Amino acid sequence: MAILRTLCLTVFFAVFSNFSTVTACTNILVSKGASADGSVAITYTADMAGFYPRLEIFPATEYPVDAVIDIPATKNRPAGKIKQVAKTYQILGVVWDEDHGGFWSRQGCINEFQVAVAETTFGGREELLNPQGLINYSMMITLALQRSKTAREAIAVMIQLVEEYGYNDEGESISVADKEEAWVFEIVGTGQNGKGAIWVARKVPDGEISVHANQARIGEIPEKGNPDEFFFSDNIKSFAMEKGWFGSDEKMTGEVIGTKKFRFDETYGAIDAKSKRVCESRVWSVFRRAAPSQHFSADHHRGVPDAEPYPWSIKPDKKLSTADVMALMRDHFEGTEFDMTQGIDAGEYGLPRRWRPLYWKVEGDDQEYSWERPISTQQTGFSIVTQSRSHLPDRVGGVLWYGVDDNYLSCYFPLYCGITEIPPSFAAGSIRQFSWDNAWWVFNLTANYANLKYSRIAPEIIAAQKELETKFFALQHAVEKTATEILKTDKELAQRYLTDYSISQAELVAARWKKLAVDIITKFNDGYIRSDDSQYPKEGDPYPESWLRRVLRERPEQFKLPK
Repeated sequence: MAILRTLCLTVFFAVFSNFSTVTACTNILVSKGASADGSVAITYTADMAGFYPRLEIFPATEYPVDAVIDIPATKNRPAGKIKQVAKTYQILGVVWDEDHGGFWSRQGCINEFQVAVAETTFGGREELLNPQGLINYSMMITLALQRSKTAREAIAVMIQLVEEYGYNDEGESISVADKEEAWVFEIVGTGQNGKGAIWVARKVPDGEISVHANQARIGEIPEKGNPDEFFFSDNIKSFAMEKGWFGSDEKMTGEVIGTKKFRFDETYGAIDAKSKRVCESRVWSVFRRAAPSQHFSADHHRGVPDAEPYPWSIKPDKKLSTADVMALMRDHFEGTEFDMTQGIDAGEYGLPRRWRPLYWKVEGDDQEYSWERPISTQQTGFSIVTQSRSHLPDRVGGVLWYGVDDNYLSCYFPLYCGITEIPPSFAAGSIRQFSWDNAWWVFNLTANYANLKYSRIAPEIIAAQKELETKFFALQHAVEKTATEILKTDKELAQRYLTDYSISQAELVAARWKKLAVDIITKFNDGYIRSDDSQYPKEGDPYPESWLRRVLRERPEQFKLPK
């Protein structure tokens, strides 16, 4: 049985040299008709321990007719050349240290035409990896953003790239959005020396939302495709039949396919009870929060045999604002039986963190266990929520809401898709050295300090988060109205206006978090909580009574005092 392999933001080199069972990344897709303001939105958490992102603009560039992208050889991939196009479009994205990606250490998020792309890795069958291909997923995403003005064009670019140069990566679920539509494009390779790829694209119906979280989500494949809603590669079923994965009694990932209807997720996704537990649980949590009236069962993600899989997409109970979508990204299963702030595993202060490894055993017990895996997690490098809006000019309508570190304790700020400069606090630094000048490190410092007394300290951070994000939303309409008016007469001035606004708000967040870090460290010291008049109480902050009772149940005699 193939183990789910999902290392998010693992680019070409790391994919083959260091498979991991760390599950990572979550995408929510919101169609135009499901959003409160007519946005098409996607989200992304780039979850990987030790990952340090730096914001960067990949500028629009013109190239000569014979220009190529040189791909150097590695032990896992031959050298090659990719034809460059005559002109690329501007992208707002991230770059990272080369030890996390070597040659291609960058990934786009949104381009100047409001096309946005994100991903989650589902891994799939190991035998589908093709070390002879040239294209990995971060390369495919970035090149698609540089060459497309719509979501469908971006999907077409990705298909063309893998057909011509071969796909060299694990199974990926890729979210693609523009001003009108949201799509998921799922892709796997064709194995050693295989050509092209196996892929499927499906649109999120207007008025609905969809989610994927490190597990293939596109299920039953129809007999014929429809380019307006659902289409796929010619080999999607024939390849599986040649391998004996469909149309026979062969077993795949522990389940008999037999003569069932053909499903991409079951055939190529390497789904098992373990992957359902840590992946489908996040899909369930978004659905149950966005549409509580539909009463989604937990059975499927808990591995109950024959439990109904979660639907491809759902209609939320109400249309979602950008703030609502951000809230969905800040989830630890609160209010459910899997609430990570409850139980002995949350410690005395309701800590919703579970340190890796995710899967574990105890000596003398052959049973394997797994911590819950929420959307919000401590090893997030950065996360985004995008807005693409047809009722506004491209430079105004496309927004990348960006935050670093765990999205529960982060703060999203707006970056407009056509800006020409990057906020310095989010564009420099390294994972190798802490610096007060780098916002990523300040956010990590604050969040890690909160882990000491989470239920006491986290509310201080959330208060600052809400203060700033509320201000950004309150200003958004006025800022965009002004930018739209300026754009009518002076495009460069409008671009300057949006650039200055984006940078100023990002730097405001960075400065606020520096002050917040100092204030928290000063207020919460040695188990005491300083009062508003800067005095420390004579007694420390007491443990919660529920936790004290647990202590007494485990060690009833040790702490007794004689009467």
